[in-house]
Parts: sequence; C-alpha cells; structure tokens
Amino acid sequence: MTVDRVASNAQSQYLLSQIMKANTALDTVTAQVASGKVSSDYTGIGDKTASLEAARAAAARADAYATNTQLAVTQTDLQDAQLTTLSSLAEQLKEAITTAAGNGDGTGLMTTAQDVFEQASSILNATDSNGNYIYGGGQGNTKPFTATSLSDLTSDTVSNFFQNGSQKKSVLVGDGQSVQIGVLASDVGTELMTALQNLANADSPSGSLDGSLTSTQTDNLTNNVLPSATQAYTDLNDATATNGETYSRLKDDVTNQQSLSTLYKGFVSDIEDVDMTKAATNLNQAQTALQAALEVTAKLGQLSLLNYLPTTTSG
Repeated sequence: MTVDRVASNAQSQYLLSQIMKANTALDTVTAQVASGKVSSDYTGIGDKTASLEAARAAAARADAYATNTQLAVTQTDLQDAQLTTLSSLAEQLKEAITTAAGNGDGTGLMTTAQDVFEQASSILNATDSNGNYIYGGGQGNTKPFTATSLSDLTSDTVSNFFQNGSQKKSVLVGDGQSVQIGVLASDVGTELMTALQNLANADSPSGSLDGSLTSTQTDNLTNNVLPSATQAYTDLNDATATNGETYSRLKDDVTNQQSLSTLYKGFVSDIEDVDMTKAATNLNQAQTALQAALEVTAKLGQLSLLNYLPTTTSG
C-alpha cells in the first residue's frame, strides 16, 4: 500500500455500490414522478400483479355493461315515446267512436280512423338509426306490419298483416343479468288494428257511417267496435307502463355499472399509481443520498497519509 492511499479496496467497492444503489433509487423515483406510475412493468408491481389485472378486467367489463345498457336506455326511451303515441291514438279512436255513437252522427269518424291507422302503422314500422325495424322481433330487415291502408284491413284477418318475428331483444346489464327490452309489433298493434278493422267493416258500404247513424249502426259501434278500441287503449297503456319500468331499471343498471367501474379503477389506481407527495419526498431523499455518496467517495479519493504526518522544520 502506498503512502498516498488511505481507503482500502473494500471501502472503495462499498462506496461504489452505495453510489450505484443511490443512483438506481434516484432513477426509479424520477421515473415514478414523471409517469405517475409505480412501475412501467410488472416487476415493480410484484405480488400485486394478479390483483391489478383482475381489477382492470372487472373495470373493463363494467364499462362494457354500462355502454351496452345505455344503448338499451336509448331504445326504451324511443319506445316510450312511440308507445305513448299509440296509446293516445287508441284513446283518440275510442273517444271518436263514443262521440259518434252518443250523438248518432258519424261525421268525420272514418277520417279520424284513417289518421289513426296511418300514424299507428308508421310507428309499428319505425326503424332505428341502423335502419332495422324496432318492432321486428329479431327480423330487422322485414317490415313488421304490411297493411298500407285502412281498407286493407277488411280483406284479411289482422294477424296476417303482422310479419314480425317472435324474438324479443334483451341486453346484458351485469354478470348473469339480462333485461328484455324488445317489443313486438304484433303485441302492441293487434288490438288497435282489430278495432280499426271492426270500424272499417261497420262502414260498409264505404261512407255509410258519414252523417246521421241508424240505431243499428249506433248499436254496432257501441257493442262491437267500442269494446275493441277500449281494450286497445288499455293494452297500450299497460305496454307503455311496462316499458317505462324497464327504462327506469336500465337507468339504475347504468348507474350501478358506472359505480362499479369507478370502484375497480380505484383499486387499479391504488396499486399502480404513485402517491405524488410521497414520491416527491423520496426524490429529494434519493438526490441527497446520491450527492452524499459522491461527496464521501470524492473526499476519500483525495486523502493521503501525508495529511497525517507531522510537519518537520529544517533547522
């Protein structure tokens, strides 16, 4: 060992290892502060990796349910407006028949019936944004109601004018949870079209109900036509109420899935996101530790035994 070397090789190696350790710690915490994440790979997550991925998957699943359910909310909202209109049309028809029978005058009755038919058939054949028939029952490309005029109804049984399928659309709102949202044209339109058919048959020959009514015509309207119109109104009110309940449930399901997504994302954040206050403190500590290690190493490198030999004077 030369006189100008104080630090041993072991001490030097130790100090170098401390510098490397401090430098690695500084790199790690600098990356954390810059990215906001504990680690850029699973190594830094350690035994929490499985929990992290499970929470991520659960959050993604909740987001998917929320998105699909929101689309269902939009459809049921549209159906609510249309079913409410159908119910109003049935009520309009019922009141027109009641008024005509009560007054013994059918003036304007068939005009009202034609208007009701046109609006109702338009709703039954309504399409969504993709051009699929809303009330098609799984047959989105097939027009569910085929009669084109009120007079068509007198040529065949009402059921034959409905060509919709029987499959009612459902949506998954959660794991193992589905809600039926589909409505069939035949379910909501048959009774109303039956009432219109009965009225069209009563107007035979065409135009016979326009003006003063005979007692036979009045009895026919009261005993045969009005009951079917009343039943159509009742059925459509029930269908509207059921659709409204479905709408409310779907809104709740969207909220629930969004809450679950927030919860799971919170789990993910707890595992992979850095506590920035703590990270900033760690950054300062790492910088201080590295600076201290470098300074100590530098000072040791400058020490010599000559610093400790007594000063001699020549005399």
